[in-house]
Amino acid sequence: MQQERYDPMLSKKSKYAINALLYISRRKDEERPILASEIAEGENIPHKFLEAILLDLKNAGFLRSKRGRKGGYFLKAAPEEISLAKVMRLFDGPIALLPCVSLNYYERCDECKDEKTCGIRAVFLMIRDQTLQTLEDNSMAAILEREEALQKQQSAEE
Repeated sequence: MQQERYDPMLSKKSKYAINALLYISRRKDEERPILASEIAEGENIPHKFLEAILLDLKNAGFLRSKRGRKGGYFLKAAPEEISLAKVMRLFDGPIALLPCVSLNYYERCDECKDEKTCGIRAVFLMIRDQTLQTLEDNSMAAILEREEALQKQQSAEE
């Protein structure tokens, strides 16, 4: 039996968007626009792909940009306001694993006989709720705090 290639649930677009937002969030106190090329190099993201992602983030209200020689990107929303759930929905759509449990993209399952008594749906509702809570609770600020705590823990162990 041939092993199938792992297909990640989080798209590269979402992952790169999160990395870009974290990169900009780390530098928010510098009060300068961050160049796309700087983010691309710092986060190892293909520049052309990143440009499209940054435009989507800008259009969604997470970023603002400044044109010109001293141009680049700034946060428009505070890092505390940008949750993983918001970013993932922007790039990947529904968070739920089944359409019948999606909050924003609900569709009845074709093979479903009765949603109210469907055991599969009940389990996936729990999974959706727990996943969504975790993704909503983890903002860019929370992730940066976690990184800092992990770095301190790592330094203490060395």
